[in-house]
Amino acid sequence: MRAWAVAALDLVFPAHCPVCEATLGAGRRDPLCGPCWNGIARIDPPFCARCGIPRLPIEPTLHETEICPACMGAAPAFDWARAAARYEGPLREAVHRFKFGRRAALARPLAALMAEQCAAAVPSGAVIVPVPLARERERERGFNQAALLAERLARALHARWRPRWLARPRATAPQTALDATQRHANVRGAFVASTSAAGADIVLVDDVLTTGATAAECARALRAAGARSVGVLTVARVS
Repeated sequence: MRAWAVAALDLVFPAHCPVCEATLGAGRRDPLCGPCWNGIARIDPPFCARCGIPRLPIEPTLHETEICPACMGAAPAFDWARAAARYEGPLREAVHRFKFGRRAALARPLAALMAEQCAAAVPSGAVIVPVPLARERERERGFNQAALLAERLARALHARWRPRWLARPRATAPQTALDATQRHANVRGAFVASTSAAGADIVLVDDVLTTGATAAECARALRAAGARSVGVLTVARVS
């Protein structure tokens, strides 16, 4: 019935892809069109077992159980990280429209992408926790994109999700214009975790992993609250 209803509405009000503005047709993953969905540069093995950074096929073989040189030198605060795709092309535009264009409907295909690409990384019984936004920024944006993704991902994986297990009591400057060192300093001590996380395997959800500064600080807070393990799952990764 839903398919018939969508088809009928499309005849009267043709739906358009928020990324390329093309009319939605075959292969669509609402609200993304088929070409944009298929054009996403998914991340497949080989990648680092710890931070999830993808490796090029021409590089020395890196199996899923191997650690990249950067993680060998300084292990991140989280136990593992995975991203569904590279932060480029149609995915970059989709994430930008999702966060800054108030296209909340994009949470549906983006969370589906995470589930399809990264479900195997999620431990059995894990609890999904979104990276929180400062209250002022969430009020300005209208929603927390990480929370929307986490809720849909938890539903797809039949997992628990707890949006209040991690809080951001103080606002921080936007990370976009900061370098790696500044990013770590900017979010230091910005998060507080609930003691409800004690003994749990946490999967921290966000939209994009860049330097990992925010994810690492969230992981430290969850660890301080007694979490058994903290993994990071994002839609995209800057690499």
